[in-house]
Amino acid sequence: GNLTKFSSSLQHVPSRIVVGNGHHLPVTATGSTTLSPCDFRLTDILVSPHVVTSLISVRRFTKDNSCSIEFYPYGFLVKDLRTRRVLMISVSHGDLYPFIGNKPTPASALLAATSSPDLWHRRLGHPSAQTLATLSKDFLHDCNKPAHTPYSVCQLGRQPRLPFSSSTSKTYTPFDLIHCDMWTSPVVSFSGFQYYLVVLDDFTHYSWTFPMRAKSDTSTILQPFFTYVNTQFNVIIKGMQCDNGGEFINNSLLSFFSSNGVVFCFSCPHTSPQNGKAERLICTTNDIVRTLLKQANLTPPFWVEALHTATYLLNRRPSRAIHPYTPYFLRFGSHPTYDHLRVFGCLCFPNAYSTMTHKLSPRSSWCVFLGYPLEHKGYRCYDLNSRRVIVSRHVTFDETIFPYVPPTPWPPSTPATTNPAP
Repeated sequence: GNLTKFSSSLQHVPSRIVVGNGHHLPVTATGSTTLSPCDFRLTDILVSPHVVTSLISVRRFTKDNSCSIEFYPYGFLVKDLRTRRVLMISVSHGDLYPFIGNKPTPASALLAATSSPDLWHRRLGHPSAQTLATLSKDFLHDCNKPAHTPYSVCQLGRQPRLPFSSSTSKTYTPFDLIHCDMWTSPVVSFSGFQYYLVVLDDFTHYSWTFPMRAKSDTSTILQPFFTYVNTQFNVIIKGMQCDNGGEFINNSLLSFFSSNGVVFCFSCPHTSPQNGKAERLICTTNDIVRTLLKQANLTPPFWVEALHTATYLLNRRPSRAIHPYTPYFLRFGSHPTYDHLRVFGCLCFPNAYSTMTHKLSPRSSWCVFLGYPLEHKGYRCYDLNSRRVIVSRHVTFDETIFPYVPPTPWPPSTPATTNPAP
C-alpha cells in the first residue's frame, strides 16, 4: 500500500537490512499504512529500494492488530483475537503467502455477483440451516442469510423424525387411563409362554403382567381384566393407550370397548414413543427379570417365574413418577409389608409333613424359591428332584445359596460365584 506517514529520519531504526545471502541493504525511510479490507495497521515500515518484494512481519502484524493468523497449504486466515471471527481470507497459488487485501480478487467478485444462500446450500450437499449459518459467518461472506427454500430432495434424502414434546396429559383418579403393550420372548417358557402383556394404571403406576402363549390371547385377557377392575375397585376404565399392534386392533376388542364407552387410543405406526410409559415399564421389568435369572443361575425358560416376581416387587418399590409413594400405596391406600420378602432363586425347604409316604421319609427337600403366588399367602418352591412347584407357607430359607445347576451354563462366560448344592 501507499505510506500514509513518511519519515526520512533514521535515528531510532536500523540503517540497513540483512537479507538471506548475507548482504546488507540500506534503509532509506520509515512509515506506516493501512491495508483493506479491515483497515489493518502496519507501523514502523522500513523502506529499502533494493527489496523487490514487500514483506510483512507476522509477529508485528498480529500484535498491532490484535489478531491471529492460521496458515494452510493454499492460503491463510486472519481472525480477530478476541471473538475468533474471520476478518480476511487470502488464497495462495505460489510459494509465498500474498497479502491480497487492497482489492477483491476476481474470483471473490464473481462469487459475490452470482452466489446465493440456496446455491451454497446445494453446493455443500444440502446441510442443515445451522451448518450453513456457521459457514456464512466465518467463510462465506457473500452468503449472509441461510437457505430458506424447502427442497424436496432434502426431504427424500434425509427426512428426520420430529422431536417429541413433554407430555402434558395428567390423570386424577385410578383407571382414568391404562397403558398396554406386549413383549415377545426369544425363549419359550417351561409352560409354553412366549409373550406377556403389561397393563399400567396411569394414576397409581400399579402394573399387571399376563404371560401368553399366542398374541391372540390379548383379547381374552383384557376383557376379563376390565370386569376385574369393575368388581374389585368399583370403577370403570375410561381410556386405554396402546401401540398399533394387530393384537389390539381386532373386532372383538373394538366391539367390547365401544359397547362399554372406553376411549381407545393407538400410537402411530412405528412410533413407539407415543406409547412411552408402557415401553419404559417393559424395559424396567425386563432388566429385573434378567438380573433375577442371572442371580439365581436359572436358565431363560424360567423367565415367567422371574416376571411374576419382578412385577410383584415393582408394585412395592417407590417410583420416581409418583415420588415418594409406591404404586401399592396409591392403589390400596396402605403401605406394603416387606418382612416376608426373600431372595429370588435361593435355597429353600418347604415343609412336606402332610405328603410324607411314611413316618421315616424326609420332611422337606431341596427347592429353589421362585416367588410369591397371587392366590395364596405363601411361597412358590421348585423341587429339584421331582421338578414340581410346591406352594407352601411353612418354608425355611438359606438366602446365601443358589442351588440350581443348569444343564448348560448361560452364557458360558464368568464362573458362578454362588455355592452349588452338594
